[in-house]
Amino acid sequence: MKYAHILTLAVVLLLTSCGKKAPEATNENTEAVPVKLTAAEQVQVSDAVAGSGFISSESEARLSFKTGGVIQKIFVDEGDLVRKGQLLATLNLTEINAVVTQAKEGLDKAERDAKRASNLYRDTVATLEQYQNAQTGLNVARQNYEVASFNKNYSEIRAAADGVVVRKLMNEGEIIGAGMPVFFVNATGTNDWRIKVGVADRDWARLSEGDKATVEFDAFPEEQYTATVSRLSQGADPRNSLYEVELKLPKINHPLATGLFAKVNIKPGKLRSYVSVPVDAVVEGNGKDAFVFSPEGNKAKKIPVRIAYIDKDRTYLLSGLEAGTKVITDGSAYLTEGTELKIVQ
Repeated sequence: MKYAHILTLAVVLLLTSCGKKAPEATNENTEAVPVKLTAAEQVQVSDAVAGSGFISSESEARLSFKTGGVIQKIFVDEGDLVRKGQLLATLNLTEINAVVTQAKEGLDKAERDAKRASNLYRDTVATLEQYQNAQTGLNVARQNYEVASFNKNYSEIRAAADGVVVRKLMNEGEIIGAGMPVFFVNATGTNDWRIKVGVADRDWARLSEGDKATVEFDAFPEEQYTATVSRLSQGADPRNSLYEVELKLPKINHPLATGLFAKVNIKPGKLRSYVSVPVDAVVEGNGKDAFVFSPEGNKAKKIPVRIAYIDKDRTYLLSGLEAGTKVITDGSAYLTEGTELKIVQ
C-alpha cells in the first residue's frame, strides 16, 4: 500500500506540472551596450584623382619618307645625337628617278605641242579650242613634273631639329610605305616633358586645365614633383573608354627619358559633396558596401551605406546616410540589429 500511495503522488505532481505554463524568458537581465554617438557631417572635399602614365616630349617626332620604296641607307642608330638638317636615311631612287624622268619627258613634249599649237593658231590654221587644249596639256605636264620632283626631294629623311634618336623602327633593305615611321626622335635642349594619364569619365568631369598634381617616378623613388594639367581630351579612347589627361612637368634636375613610368595624384579644383562619418562608425565592410548603426529609441538600427573612400580617420559616403544623422562610434563592433543601447558621453 505504501508503494501505491507513492505512485499516486508522483502521478498527481506530474499532472499538476503539465497543467502550468513554463515561465517566459525576459530581457530584464540583458545588459545594454554602452555606446557613444556622433553626427554625420556634410562636407565639400577635393579628393585626388589617382592614375599612372608614361613620360613623353612635346617635341617628339616620328620621321618618315614622303613616298614608299626600298630603304637604301640608314646613317644613324638608336641613341645617336643628331643635328638639324642632318641626313638620316635615303630610299633607293631607281623607281623614283624613272618617274621624274617620265614627268620631264612629258613636260618637254607638252611644251613642244603648246608652241606648235600657238604658231598654228597665230596663222589661223589651228582653232582656238586646239590652242587652249595644248596650253592645258602643258600646265598638267608641268604640275606632274613638280609633283615627281617634290617626291624625289622627300625620298630622304633629315632631322627637323637637334635631338636624339629614341627608336629606329626600320632597317636597310626593307620595303616601306609612304608615311610609315622610320625614326622616333626627341628634340634636345627643351623642357617640354609631358605625362599622359587615362582617367574615368566621372574623374575627367572634375578636372580643369591648371589643376595641380603630385608626380612620383619609379626611377627616382625618393623624389616627388609637382605637375600641372595642360590638356584634357574631348573624347574617350575607344580601346579602353578612358579620357586622356596631359600634365606638364616643370624643369627637373634628373635626366628624363621617353617612356619613364610615373604615378600621379591630381587635385581637382572642383569640390565634391559627401556625407562623412568617423572610421569607427563603419562595420562589416565589403568592398564599397558597409553598415553603420544609428540609435532608434534605445535600440540599435543597422543602416546600409555605400563608401566613396576612406581618408585617415574619416569615411566618405556616396549614399545611405543623411547629414545630421546620429551614428554610433564607440561600441559599434558589439552591436546587432535591435541591441539595447546605453548612451554615454
